[in-house]
Amino acid sequence: MSKCGQCIIKRFNALKSLTHDELEKFSDHKTSLFIKKGENLMTEGNPINGLYCIRDGKAKLTKLSTNGKEQIIKFVKGGDILGQRSILSDEPVGLNTTALEDMHVCFIPKQDILDTIKENGQFSLNIMKVISHQLNQANTLISQMAQKPVKERLAETLLNLEEIFGVDNEGCIDVVLTREEIANTIGTATESAIRLLSNLKKEDVIDLINKKIKITDKNALKNMSDGY
Repeated sequence: MSKCGQCIIKRFNALKSLTHDELEKFSDHKTSLFIKKGENLMTEGNPINGLYCIRDGKAKLTKLSTNGKEQIIKFVKGGDILGQRSILSDEPVGLNTTALEDMHVCFIPKQDILDTIKENGQFSLNIMKVISHQLNQANTLISQMAQKPVKERLAETLLNLEEIFGVDNEGCIDVVLTREEIANTIGTATESAIRLLSNLKKEDVIDLINKKIKITDKNALKNMSDGY
């Protein structure tokens, strides 16, 4: 099991402000988990007893509508932490977290997190910043869903995916999503998402390589996202 103090992932999240002793305490009490592709890490409505720190892998955060349709709210990857809002609010998990590929995740007990928040002001501030950023993202998503046409939402989503996951050796967005998952991200039917992607390919804005998507004209995609 890797030690928290030696883990490079901590540079990318709120854990970077922990002292050596705090990191040692987390290391001694944490549990390492392996989550297979398609498995849930967190399930909506369930209680949570700690914080999850993603060491590697990718996941989608989703909410089920009353008719059982999945809405993808956001994506996470190695370096992200999950569960802080539920820990602080003492509420059940608000979203499902499902692995898009095999993941290695560390679980840190709730009491260790709460004790450290009380003792380490910078850690507490960093946690608050993460939650505030997530709230801003949620507000933006609600606004986009209400105001932007579906083509603009797709353009925005493709740009966001490249920003989050980067590109692979072929220049493709470095995450594999089904057409249904893309549809569930932009709030449309799968057939509509397939048609829109096909149109973007015909316009030479993107290229479709097997299941992967490559942005070939980022400026055109940005203009489309902005409604031009």
